[in-house]
Amino acid sequence: MLIRVGHSPDSDDAFMFHALSNGKLETGQYRFTHELVDIETLNHRAFHGELELTAVSVHAYAYLNDVYALCNCGASMGDKYGPILVAKPNVTASNLRRIAVPGTLTTAYLALSLWLHSQNLKVGEQVELVTVPFDTIMEEVIAGNYDAGIIIHEGQLTYKRHGLEAIVDTGVWWMNETGLPLPLGANAIRKDLPGNAITDVVKLLYKSISYGLEHRQEALDYAMKYGRGLERADADEFVGMYVNDWTLDFKETGRQSVKELLKRAYEAGVVPKLVVPEFVGV
Repeated sequence: MLIRVGHSPDSDDAFMFHALSNGKLETGQYRFTHELVDIETLNHRAFHGELELTAVSVHAYAYLNDVYALCNCGASMGDKYGPILVAKPNVTASNLRRIAVPGTLTTAYLALSLWLHSQNLKVGEQVELVTVPFDTIMEEVIAGNYDAGIIIHEGQLTYKRHGLEAIVDTGVWWMNETGLPLPLGANAIRKDLPGNAITDVVKLLYKSISYGLEHRQEALDYAMKYGRGLERADADEFVGMYVNDWTLDFKETGRQSVKELLKRAYEAGVVPKLVVPEFVGV
């Protein structure tokens, strides 16, 4: 059975999928192919159920739960850290009018929207959120095209080197609000796969993550190809932020956080319906 896998061309996802991408695991009757695409594109493709297994933003899952279930493994959790709203020095929440975001279906967009809601700033009225490719957000803010931008991926480690300052780390804010880690991304599997395929594929995903964690330097060597110029120490730190024990299992705390995030998104009017997440496998 062909299993088409979609994930981001980032060091953390590459680390996670190293074993499956490079023939380190016996996959039996399943043949995996990999498509490396930015997360917002994957979110939109998931609406059409194109891929059997795909990385998705937890925000996007609110629109996809009829087609996909969330795998119990493969999570990217921000445990007291997450997407960071950055700006030039001396910019505060009261100065915000235009903010660059990496996509309207990203969890960064959702977390930012909830934070703005908590600051009594209305998206679309007081603050405009504009989609910008994630890897150009910092330079757009530096150029003065936006008052601030919310950064994901490696930018969370490097923004200070570019003279930018944090207005809020949404992972810290979420922890203070809820006492829970911020669930950013997940792997989702199509619910219409036949027979034991869902269970089997999720087990192979789990084995791939475990292999990376157990062969860290080997997996990091592969992940460095997708580090967009990060030094090895930074890449190691970044991978450690998003591929860890949470990635092996959401655990009850992580599942509760997904449920709480989707509930608050609905209550704040960011998503149109209340979604109770469905988790499968391992």
